[in-house]
Amino acid sequence: MLRAAVAARGLTVPVATVASPDEAAAMFDTALPVFGALDCEYRPGQPEADGIGTALASLEAATGLARAGAMAGVVTAPVAKAQLSSIGFHYPGQTEFLAAACGVPEDDAVMMLAGPSLRTVPLTVHCALSEVPARLSVDLICRKARIVAAALRRDFGIAEPRLAIAGLNPHAGENGRFGEEERAIITPAIERLRGEGLAVTGPHPGDALFTPRARATYDAALAMYHDQALIPLKALDFDEGVNVTLGLPIIRTSPDHGTAFDIAGKGIADPGAMAAALRMAGQMAARRGAASA
Repeated sequence: MLRAAVAARGLTVPVATVASPDEAAAMFDTALPVFGALDCEYRPGQPEADGIGTALASLEAATGLARAGAMAGVVTAPVAKAQLSSIGFHYPGQTEFLAAACGVPEDDAVMMLAGPSLRTVPLTVHCALSEVPARLSVDLICRKARIVAAALRRDFGIAEPRLAIAGLNPHAGENGRFGEEERAIITPAIERLRGEGLAVTGPHPGDALFTPRARATYDAALAMYHDQALIPLKALDFDEGVNVTLGLPIIRTSPDHGTAFDIAGKGIADPGAMAAALRMAGQMAARRGAASA
């Protein structure tokens, strides 16, 4: 399938199979190494059963190899969740799958979106907006904030990470006028985290947290829901945005965009986010390797 994709683009990229991941490193100068025997027809933008099955099997195999220490990490491409569900994939996304595969509680697999201008974390992810207030708790915010701070130290080399936590409601609730979540949940969580010695600020109004001046004051912003985190990241760094899963025993990154079936195979997609995901995984692996040396 990859050979057909190369030919369709008129590229000169030899593709060679390898029997184990150990063989891959020595081959990159001369060919693109591919591990595994599964194959499917090259049909860009037209998902079918064989291709969907190959994608899922690749995800499962790569996760297993990373857990076994056979490779430094996993960089996943975007997947079509609706198509995956048709062959028995019952997770909301790849993040939840990876958490289960690694034996990590789902809430401890933290999605961080990272680009040159911003790092942001949605504290609730794949759920209806109406469900968000009930899912928020002091324990949830504190647990995820600790995971983010630890990852910023270990994988991003930030010795004293600064976290900014958004409010849920307009104007961060304005002292209860527009909602009680800030006073009842978010502020107590911030106070608990500060008591543990973390540099945490908030709750910040969501409409002011991502201005250039505000971004200079923190290393990661923790948002209350999916779009509150992803809209600013995609507005600022769409072509270089990386989805990083924190809290796992393995490294996992992915480009922060979808499958774009409408432009697949046309030679017009921007590969910047995939390249950024590969670079970030390599940098994270190097830091972990240096720390354990």
